Order: sequence, then structure tokens, then C-alpha cells
Amino acid sequence: MSAVDENKPDLAVDETPISPVERRSSLEKHLQLRPDAQDLKNRNILLDTNAAPSLQAKQHELERQQATDNLKKGLEHRPEKDELINRNILPDSNAAPGLQANQRALDKQMRSDALEQKLQRRPTVDELVEHGILEPGETPSA
Repeated sequence: MSAVDENKPDLAVDETPISPVERRSSLEKHLQLRPDAQDLKNRNILLDTNAAPSLQAKQHELERQQATDNLKKGLEHRPEKDELINRNILPDSNAAPGLQANQRALDKQMRSDALEQKLQRRPTVDELVEHGILEPGETPSA
């Protein structure tokens, strides 16, 4: 034989009969390893239903249609974008969603800066007395 013949697999079919004892023990072994019905239901291989097998497809179709109807009903009662903006659920912004956090931080910083500037320009007690807003010796309440 040449080296090429040695690498070829043996394609002959084993036709020796299996004894009934071997067949029975093999079958018993496989039946013992078979997963139980609840395991198959948990893995979504079997449907978890009490309906007859001939009706299971129709039952699944009806459940799907109910879910679709519930979703459509929920979408019909969904508030409009303007209402969500008025209720401060959505931001009133035309910026891209990825930039809205930066925009909010910038708005907050600008308000803080504006408040700081107004506090720095706030009139002193002497200026308030001078303009007749406060009486001499009166202290402003907090």
C-alpha cells in the first residue's frame, strides 16, 4: 500500500447486528439522560400551556395579537412631546441627545455666573440709606 492509501478513512459500513440487550440498555441510558418536561419548558423548547397541541399555534397567535393590541392602545394614550416638555419630563432643547447633558451643564454655569455678577453689583447698606430705602441704623433683614 502507498502512503496515499493509508490516509484514506475506511468507508466500509459496519453491518454487524446489535443485540437486543445492547439496544435496550442503550435506550434506557438515553431515556435516563432525557431532560424532564419542566426543564424543556424553562428553555422554551416546549410551550408552557395546557392547550391541546392542535390549538397551541392558535393560542400563541392570539397571545401575540393581544400584546400588539395592548401596545397600540398604550401608544394611542401616549402624551405628545409638547405636553412632556411642559411637564419638564423632556428637555426643551433642539440639541442632539448626546450634547444635551453638556448643554444643561453650560446653562447651569451661566445662571450661576449671572447670579454671582448680580450679587457683586448689589448696593451696600450705605448706598441704600443714601437712596432713602433704609433708615440710618436699620439693618437689612435676610
